[in-house]
Amino acid sequence: MTSKIGIIGGSGLDNLDIFQNAHDTYRGTCWGEPSSPVREGELAGVPVAILARHGRNHTIPPSAVNYRANIQVLKDLGCTHVLATSAAGSLREEIKRGDLVLVDQFIDFTKQRKMTFHDTFPTEPIHTAMADPFDATLRAILIKHCQQLGFSFHPTGTVVTIEGPRFSTRAESRMFRLFGADIINMSIATEAALANEAALPYAVIGMSTDYDCWKEDEVPVSWEEISRVFKANAEKVTALLVDVVPAIAAENV
Repeated sequence: MTSKIGIIGGSGLDNLDIFQNAHDTYRGTCWGEPSSPVREGELAGVPVAILARHGRNHTIPPSAVNYRANIQVLKDLGCTHVLATSAAGSLREEIKRGDLVLVDQFIDFTKQRKMTFHDTFPTEPIHTAMADPFDATLRAILIKHCQQLGFSFHPTGTVVTIEGPRFSTRAESRMFRLFGADIINMSIATEAALANEAALPYAVIGMSTDYDCWKEDEVPVSWEEISRVFKANAEKVTALLVDVVPAIAAENV
């Protein structure tokens, strides 16, 4: 099977420009328009397609992203795997600012999103298994290359996804820690659920940018701080993508 890697760029990586023979594809889906045009091209000879989760100028709040269209357009364009990037708040002392987190579980705390392709059951019930929502093979490749690149990273983690666009209260942040969550963000669970329904292997490169608001000795999270930390560390995520895309193709997974 020839691999084609879909990449969903999150906060701080809305407009990646790391490909050869790049061109924009404008395509709608049966679920409406995706968040941005899809930039198709090649990375080390491997076909890739990237879209910006929040639009290329970050104009779409997380609660308004058309997640169904985003996953569908990558599927329609022939992507065989999906890698996503995301800024996240740390809920653990040991997950420092700038650390990468390769999550293996999610807790969904969203409230008002379209997060299934199965609005009806035309012939029979469809209930997608979600015990392990992040693809193990993709995660193993990401772990291997984080080690080779010498990055500070965490090979597992549970992400809690909240609706947004507001940040958590202190009570909520403490509750999520009690639930066992390690990082918090506003998009991953929704994407992961839909990618699994679409039978697209999906994995996330999360970057810790802040400590949400549970730490009393830290200033509560702000968008300005998220942007500052992500921009200062974005080259790590870019370097990891450049490394793993040809590795995924070589594995022929």
